Amino acid sequence: MPKKASKNTDFEKSMKELEQLVERMEAGEVSLEDSLKDFERGIELTRTCQKALKEAEQKVQILMEKNGKPELAPFESEED
Repeated sequence: MPKKASKNTDFEKSMKELEQLVERMEAGEVSLEDSLKDFERGIELTRTCQKALKEAEQKVQILMEKNGKPELAPFESEED
């Protein structure tokens, strides 16, 4: 169980760092060199987040399978 929580925490930390990088870059108050470093880091974080989302999607698909075939169901938000 702790490993799953760690992956979730890593995803959240990556998203938070990515948001901070975007805010810094949008503010335009950093040098070109620092902007390029931030951009490179942002690409790494984006790939990490995309990988985590893909893994989660695959787990959901496995959980949704019935009789060896995927069974799609509408997503119901808890906010409704």
